[in-house]
Amino acid sequence: MITINENYLKLPGVYLFSEIGRRIARFKSGNPDADIINLGIGDVTRPLPLAAIKSMRQAVDEMARPETFRGYGPEQGYDFLINSIIEHDYRPLGVELEADEIFISDGSKCDTGNIQEIFGVDNVVAVTDPVYPVYVDTNVMAGRGGNLNPPAGFEKIVYLPCNVENGFVPRLPGCRVDMIYLCYPNNPTGTTLSKAELKKWVDYARENQSVILYDAAYEAYIREQDVPHSIYEIEGAMEVAIEFRSFSKTAGFTGTRCAYTVIPKRVMGYTADGKAVSLNRLWTRRQTTKFNGVSYIVQRGAAAVYSPEGKKQVREMIDYYMTNASIIRNGLLGMGFQVFGGINAPYIWLKTPDGIDSWTFFDKLLNDARVVGTPGVGFGPSGEGYFRLTAFGTRENTIKAVERIKDGLRL
Repeated sequence: MITINENYLKLPGVYLFSEIGRRIARFKSGNPDADIINLGIGDVTRPLPLAAIKSMRQAVDEMARPETFRGYGPEQGYDFLINSIIEHDYRPLGVELEADEIFISDGSKCDTGNIQEIFGVDNVVAVTDPVYPVYVDTNVMAGRGGNLNPPAGFEKIVYLPCNVENGFVPRLPGCRVDMIYLCYPNNPTGTTLSKAELKKWVDYARENQSVILYDAAYEAYIREQDVPHSIYEIEGAMEVAIEFRSFSKTAGFTGTRCAYTVIPKRVMGYTADGKAVSLNRLWTRRQTTKFNGVSYIVQRGAAAVYSPEGKKQVREMIDYYMTNASIIRNGLLGMGFQVFGGINAPYIWLKTPDGIDSWTFFDKLLNDARVVGTPGVGFGPSGEGYFRLTAFGTRENTIKAVERIKDGLRL
């Protein structure tokens, strides 16, 4: 008899965005002519930077000639991209990395989900709440979650509430935890941590031999001072933190797929008898076994993002989305909503009015305004009573969505 990994049965029946898709489909079946604006999923709408397109076209031409054709590449990534990352993303911050501490991948979703494979199943996991569902679900799949106890969440996971009451700043856990997931600028709330606040987490990890799994996929959207672009700006973080970054939201690579993970060689895990083992070494072994690397063509496109032309085009793209964020944020504030995010991140996090729960608000927005967002409860127990809208739509749809919400909702 073939048996299954029964941890999968502990997960909710469907993934959050699959449930959203199901509800949209059901609505469309009864309203086939409805024009729906989707500001729910965080997918981009602007074309790739022209510099990336030109570089990928050149790389395609190289693949057509025997003398420049490339087969398997290095699983960790090509040096031309890794060196550009070091030079442009980290050195200006005063952070020095070695080439073999950076791993090119096909997406931060993959890496934040797969990274848990190198850790023991008995580790205690802590997540900010609300949180990107992949962090929780992949640890549940591995056996670190225990049973689901609605509405509190999974019994073995330590949830760190982030809400209006604490200014969306997570408090240090009251118990010892081993794996700490932090995402800043935050998805879904769009909020940030200051360097002083982040230093508390680094100190905690150092004192407790914990590891911080730091998702910095949205760092390019930071506009304010004293907001760290990398956890490695914090003293001691090179000893306890793994950082994930992506070209998806920075340069529009959601469909092209390219990202990278940084694991300094000083970050250690421990065997049952207390022997220190480099996590960089374990991840290298995992990637060389299970991953064949990102295509040469895509990596050439990603490297072009760091050219003077590419930087300018990326900045224009980010400015476009952040203007959308301002349109949504200011529009909702003008309607009397309590609104967060949209300043250093492309996400707007709003409190649902009059005690309406997240899914009821989703249905109301869909039915009355023909606008789709993401119910906050889908991101965790503390997300109940909140709702996320993204700034990744077109300018036309962003303006239209705000007008529809204003005209269509009667709360």
